[in-house]
Amino acid sequence: MRFVFRTRYDQDLRLARHGGHVFWYSLLVLALLAAPWWLESYGLAQLTFILIYGIVGLGLMLLAGFTGLFSIGHAAFLGVGAYTQAVLAAQGWPFPLSLAAAAVLSAIVGAVVGLPALRVKGIYLGIATLAFGFIVEEALARWESVTGGNAGLMVGQPQMFGWTADSGEKFYFLCLAIAVGCTLAVLNLLRSPTGRAFVAIRDSEISAQSMGIHLASTKTLSFSISAALAGIGGALYAHMIRFLSPEQFNIIQSIDLLLMVVIGGLGSVHGAFLGAAFLIGMPQAISAFKDLLPEAIGQAPGLKSVIYGAVLVGFVLFEPMGIYGRWLKLRTWFQLFPFYRKGMFRRQKAFQKSDRLK
Repeated sequence: MRFVFRTRYDQDLRLARHGGHVFWYSLLVLALLAAPWWLESYGLAQLTFILIYGIVGLGLMLLAGFTGLFSIGHAAFLGVGAYTQAVLAAQGWPFPLSLAAAAVLSAIVGAVVGLPALRVKGIYLGIATLAFGFIVEEALARWESVTGGNAGLMVGQPQMFGWTADSGEKFYFLCLAIAVGCTLAVLNLLRSPTGRAFVAIRDSEISAQSMGIHLASTKTLSFSISAALAGIGGALYAHMIRFLSPEQFNIIQSIDLLLMVVIGGLGSVHGAFLGAAFLIGMPQAISAFKDLLPEAIGQAPGLKSVIYGAVLVGFVLFEPMGIYGRWLKLRTWFQLFPFYRKGMFRRQKAFQKSDRLK
């Protein structure tokens, strides 16, 4: 068991709590930088998708995991960012400017959607965001002069200042840099008074209001930042798949995004990327192992949906803290062995969500 004793104020300013964090995260960054040399083109493409969905997951994690506001229409923000990027890139805008415009426009739309959060909560907020998702999907299909409607819209390669991401390796490094930047921004935001206000609202709105936190502006800000991150992910998503159509941003996509953060682990930045890896890797794993099953089962048309749904139900029932929560328990078991007690995490349910193990 590692104990970190703080003896200087600058220790609270560090993102890494101890030398172990520095070592393992540095090793992870080196592995990601070397990915084009140890992964084939298909594997690199899947890793790029994980980074893109991880950025979107950071936004939804900030909204659902840290503020306690659930959205079932988050694919709408993804679509707004994707179409904004596609339209501006076709007009010759440099990639940084079009990416910033996609984030800002998505944030403005998120602020508008966040207005219902001031009066409704729980399932009613979910229904409101779901209705907004339907509205955006229909608008993308009907606004043919800009979006191309149901015929779709082609997207070119990212270009800026004479440089073009005309290969999978270049686009991967671009997504990696943006993902690292977004992760550092979210981590610093959560350590700020604004981030602590998000967590306070999640734990108890009445207590947060009694401490002077303005619920309306804080909730709206959470929606805006979450939508901006989704817009950034949508801009990268547009360049990744190179073709956009309204059907790509439907309710199924929104549910996948919500399940992604739930399975990854609500209330943790790690959970956004772990959930993205699960969302991308699970269908690939099913395709790889279905040949080992009897033909009557392996060739069944609904096999992927059944396995995918069973895994989701299993996580909700037996591991509500998600993949990251399971890793926390496994790590604690190794740290405390042989003194680990089975009921340790069960007793922690008596504490506030803010007091969970980090």
